[in-house]
Amino acid sequence: MSGLADELILGADRFLRTLTTPPVAKRQSPAKGEEIPVLSEEERRHAAGLMRINHTGEVCAQALYEGQAATAKETHVRDALLKAASEEEDHLAWCSDRLEQLASEPSKLNPAFYIASYLMGVVTGAMGDRISLGFVAATEEQVCRHLEHHMKELPAADTGSLKVIQQMHVDEQRHGTQALDAGGTNFPAPVKRFMTAMSKLMTSTTYRI
Repeated sequence: MSGLADELILGADRFLRTLTTPPVAKRQSPAKGEEIPVLSEEERRHAAGLMRINHTGEVCAQALYEGQAATAKETHVRDALLKAASEEEDHLAWCSDRLEQLASEPSKLNPAFYIASYLMGVVTGAMGDRISLGFVAATEEQVCRHLEHHMKELPAADTGSLKVIQQMHVDEQRHGTQALDAGGTNFPAPVKRFMTAMSKLMTSTTYRI
């Protein structure tokens, strides 16, 4: 019990750091060297809305992985989850940089989404490593679909954001594949459809708020 309590305390610390400390990427941003795009106000707002969604998605990913790691049964599964979370920190920093470039800011709903995602991670982790890893794979599948949509939706001039999303897509696909290869359960279609409906709630709110 004390072990779980310690993890929850660490989780609370990570919650505060994720939401209040500017993220620092370990890898160079794919957008490095790209000029600030010249966009109309409508294009700027649209690009910022898409990157705000992606930023919130990375906040959720941090919380989900950390919650799952807190209740993981096997050490190697816990280590894999924390390694993936570390890569998601890069995404968080890249998205934060793009929002700043687009004269915008993260979603005000991030604290609520972080808490919900962390609790979901704790619950799925407690259900066993196969379920937990399966949830990672299904989540990353949803994320990749969003990113593919955003690649098409971004203003053509915003090549920096496009390069960030492209690299994020590569990383997210790898995380999903690794989760299944590690023994994750391949969730049935009805579960994935429910997850799609829930993800639409996040994207529709964070695009503007």
